[in-house]
Amino acid sequence: MKKIAFVLAFVLTAVGCSSSLSDYKNSTPAFNLFEYFEGRVDAWGMVQDFTGKQTRRFSVEITGTVEGNTIRLDEDFVFDDGETQNRVWVIEKLPDGSYQGTAGDVIGKASGREEGNALHWVYVLAVEVDGSTYELTLDDWMFRQDEKRVFNLTSMKKFGLEVGRVTLFFEKQ
Repeated sequence: MKKIAFVLAFVLTAVGCSSSLSDYKNSTPAFNLFEYFEGRVDAWGMVQDFTGKQTRRFSVEITGTVEGNTIRLDEDFVFDDGETQNRVWVIEKLPDGSYQGTAGDVIGKASGREEGNALHWVYVLAVEVDGSTYELTLDDWMFRQDEKRVFNLTSMKKFGLEVGRVTLFFEKQ
């Protein structure tokens, strides 16, 4: 009985402790999306399914170009099975400090905000798997470690249930 009470208390505590962007307000260094991604950034990461099993690995070369309140990110992916992909993001910084962005495989517009060393970004991505296309909601959290490094954790959801995760590490060149 004590074990059940402990597990129940742990689950209720974990559910009540979800992260909020405001939790990072005083964290440094400041994320600063445009400054970090302007120029060349290399990244590498993995995709995991809902069980935690690694299903793919990849590397990415990113070139960021800033013009006024817009940054264009040209991303070239190379996957462990040899597949290549290109995604071009166009991200605009809005007057209230938030961001919105588009890319060819993003449905509608992505939206995000940064606070302290964190950037929270949410969007719907069209993902092709074995000839079928799935619309997945991506809940994307980036954390600036220092001048050169950013960590990225992304939850992929369908109908509100997590179906996978993406973990990326970025390094500014």
